[in-house]
Amino acid sequence: MIGLGRMGANMTTRLLRGGHKVVVYDRSADAVAKSASEGAIASGALTELVGKLNAPRAVWIMVPSGKPTDDTVAALIEALQPGDIIIDGGNSNFRDSQARYKAAKAKNIAFVDAGTSGGVWGLANGYCLMVGGDADAVKRVEPIFLTLAPENGYAYVGPSGAGHFSKMVHNGIEYGMLAAYGEGFEILEKSEFTYDLHQLAELWLHGSVVRSWLLELAELAFKEDPGLKDIRGYVDDSGEGRWTVQAAIDENVPAPVITMALLSRFVSRQDESFSAKVIAALRNQFGGHAVKMETAPAATTKP
Repeated sequence: MIGLGRMGANMTTRLLRGGHKVVVYDRSADAVAKSASEGAIASGALTELVGKLNAPRAVWIMVPSGKPTDDTVAALIEALQPGDIIIDGGNSNFRDSQARYKAAKAKNIAFVDAGTSGGVWGLANGYCLMVGGDADAVKRVEPIFLTLAPENGYAYVGPSGAGHFSKMVHNGIEYGMLAAYGEGFEILEKSEFTYDLHQLAELWLHGSVVRSWLLELAELAFKEDPGLKDIRGYVDDSGEGRWTVQAAIDENVPAPVITMALLSRFVSRQDESFSAKVIAALRNQFGGHAVKMETAPAATTKP
């Protein structure tokens, strides 16, 4: 396992508990030491990690998408031998995964893209795994997937790129679901009624058509901080929503919910929306609607 962040470390722990031999590497010596204390075999470099694995080797990458994954895959292609397998479980763009597949295949090394969902709860509940690549390579490392996933939580979904493409769309759907919950609870919070949002979230988990795991997490969040006073309304995105919207554009598929959910995240990052200022100014121009000024306007004198 390369990359022992929140996901990689927990996945290592789940594999160890499942009886697998796991050699670990991370740039953080503390992270390596922690996994080693649980039974993993520590290594201080990629080449050392490769040397401690028996052939044919399976190396799982759990590092940020983009250049970190590019650099790691390139280094592994040089260090590994024909017949070895690289598994990328991060949130990589599927086109990048297809390019990495070709680069690895040129050296007779298999590359598998494993879309991984489950977050920090995966250690206890298991990880949903959408796996793409050559079917024979996936079959060889299937015991890893079966250990990481809950029952019926793993599937081989197609050739190279299919795993990360399906995870991309999965996250795009997640954007829309999160936005709907956020809007609904804000309507409740702003209404004339004084709702106990934790009570409603917990209530909806029982028999309601909107019940889901995300709603379970909302219930936990409202239980810990009923008014969410300790949380700033800033919502980041890690790329999958953008890629899903681009795929929809490329495929001429209307995806207004996912697209608007993505754009609403951009609004959350503005201290004040300039577009809102433009709208307010235009409403004042065409309808004489009042505008709220940043500061009191300075006194002016006629020339």
